[in-house]
Amino acid sequence: MPQRENIQTFPNLDALARHLRELDKKTILIFAYNGTGKTRLSMAFKELGKQRNADGEVLSRDTLYFNAFTEDLFTWDNDLENDRERVLKMNTASRFFSGLEELEMESRIRRFLHRYADFQFDIDYGAGTIRFWSETQENDDGEEEPVLIKVSRGEENMFIWCFFLAVAELAIEGQEAYDWVKYLFIDDPISSLDENNAIAVAAHLAQMLKGQNRVKAVISSHHTLFFNVLCNEMKRAQRYFLRKTASGFELQNTNDTPRFYHVAMLKELYRVAETGELYTYHFTILRGILEKTATFHGFNHFGDIIKQEPDDEDGMLHARYVNLLSHGNYSLFEPVEMLEENKQIFRKILSDFMNNYRFNPELFPEAVTKEATA
Repeated sequence: MPQRENIQTFPNLDALARHLRELDKKTILIFAYNGTGKTRLSMAFKELGKQRNADGEVLSRDTLYFNAFTEDLFTWDNDLENDRERVLKMNTASRFFSGLEELEMESRIRRFLHRYADFQFDIDYGAGTIRFWSETQENDDGEEEPVLIKVSRGEENMFIWCFFLAVAELAIEGQEAYDWVKYLFIDDPISSLDENNAIAVAAHLAQMLKGQNRVKAVISSHHTLFFNVLCNEMKRAQRYFLRKTASGFELQNTNDTPRFYHVAMLKELYRVAETGELYTYHFTILRGILEKTATFHGFNHFGDIIKQEPDDEDGMLHARYVNLLSHGNYSLFEPVEMLEENKQIFRKILSDFMNNYRFNPELFPEAVTKEATA
């Protein structure tokens, strides 16, 4: 397995997942941009933990995971006929829901959910459905009954996340229904959260994982704030930056590098600017860095930090380029290389940005700066 400057390379996600399983670390944190393959990595990881018989039937497994597939275990029945009994349905065929009725799941979920939301819910285990409400009303018999609602997509995602946390807690406690869990793999639980909830989710997750030794956890995310909070809360965790390359995947040990991962992204952009391995999605990464810098310096738009003067025509043109090329319908699984003229524009924007907003020069090779400004 080739290695350079704390970077290990892997030909595919199966090899990477196998490596993560072999690491002698209780918690592994992985930062990677969307499209790198985080969700597919989580699936490869859990597949390696399955034992099958000669007919391919699963005899045992060892990984409880949270990713986009976990969210797909919940679907809405919107009661199109009567438009009243809207419920969230659970795919009870999944082992994720095994033995929950006897484990007081509502109280466990509420303990997490009340931190983020104020709606109420109940679970019908027999029907495999969940009802939600925020207020009640008096019925014809003078009894209070809930006014059922369909929660927002963000509230739904938060509820599912809290449901997962309750199940993960059972696994950490070694409850019989989940004593098969040896690994947790959590991929981006903050897809629909605001910044405050991202901080809270990271802090609560870290609190749950610290001080326990029963399960190993792998957490991957593209969200810089969420990731940095985890790093600060779990100082002993192993930290990596994952990138996809033309030949496979690179896993960079970042334990000794700055925790602000937009700096890691900036280093990556400088690397590809030097090598010429520039793809269309690199404009999207560049835009993200520009937007964070603009917000930090009090500007309303990333174009304001590209333009040096109100009548800076080159700056306005470059801002339009970033705006246009960061919104293309580009596949991150099959990257499209930039046209040569776009590579030159990319290098110019990146070089000007680095000259105007000073970063620690020791983090960036001098040769890159010379090439970018040439």
